[in-house]
Amino acid sequence: MQKKKKLLDMVRDKIRLKHYSYATEKNYVHWIKHYIFFHHKKHPIDMGKNEIEAFLTFLATKRKVSPTTQNQAFSALLFLYREVLGVDISSWNIQALRAQERKHIPVVLTKEEVKEIIYNLQGVYKLIVSLMYGCGLRMSEVLNLRIKDIDFGFDKVYIWDSKSLKDRTVPLPLRLKEELQLQVKKVQQQHKKDISDGYGSVYLPFAYEKKYPNAKYETAWQYLFPMSKIATDPRSGIKRRHHILEKTLSRNIKNAAKKANIHKRVTSHIFRHSYATHLLQGGVDLRSIQELLGHKSVETTMIYTHVVAEINKPTLKSPLDF
Repeated sequence: MQKKKKLLDMVRDKIRLKHYSYATEKNYVHWIKHYIFFHHKKHPIDMGKNEIEAFLTFLATKRKVSPTTQNQAFSALLFLYREVLGVDISSWNIQALRAQERKHIPVVLTKEEVKEIIYNLQGVYKLIVSLMYGCGLRMSEVLNLRIKDIDFGFDKVYIWDSKSLKDRTVPLPLRLKEELQLQVKKVQQQHKKDISDGYGSVYLPFAYEKKYPNAKYETAWQYLFPMSKIATDPRSGIKRRHHILEKTLSRNIKNAAKKANIHKRVTSHIFRHSYATHLLQGGVDLRSIQELLGHKSVETTMIYTHVVAEINKPTLKSPLDF
């Protein structure tokens, strides 16, 4: 007799079936587990609208989470009920107390500050951050690039399955072309060695691995910025070379900003904000910037008009300077 699967294992199976990222898997499992423990380990099938509202309200009022975090928790519960338990909760009209949303104008770097940070980066991280800024890429987008995504013939970078679920291309910065070609050669050499050492496979998205079982060994599918070591895939248990970790890149960016003596809060996303702002300052129209960033709505892109307006605002004097 086959043993019945545990609820969280069912959640993981459904997430993997729908090809969600490992980060999403960990996030959803975390919030579903938190929801169950909040209600004293009561099974979700025996709970409903009131329990969901109570949990989300608790997150906003007691835990003081951000609106983004509260939305992540809600998305996890939606997935649990709809995809795993087969319960449509769209008609429940969940009315939890929402976390207070604050409007933030993005912090941007000047062109000189970008140059200073890149100057203080070492090795492959200098190239990664240069590409992030030069193409306006999210951290996840630049790290998930494969060799096949760089088109040296047409000078394009292809971004597949981004956060907005919208594929797009961006111009390849010509200043980085030679460095990227050298990076591809390094990856090719490393991949050749991995194959001879009995490794060489790479994670493939969606059902591609089942359809083309040998593609995971092809050079074209290797990550453009791979880790320096072979690691064990937490899902499959297979030893393979994954891309550089986000926390490793973040640490290098933070250290470079410190060396450059820049006291703004410098994260990976600040280069994307700076890219959009500098394009707008250079006269590129808002609609084109929306396409380059992969925003679903131009309203999202319009935040950068406010940034530029703040930068260009006539200088107001302090009364101390009168």
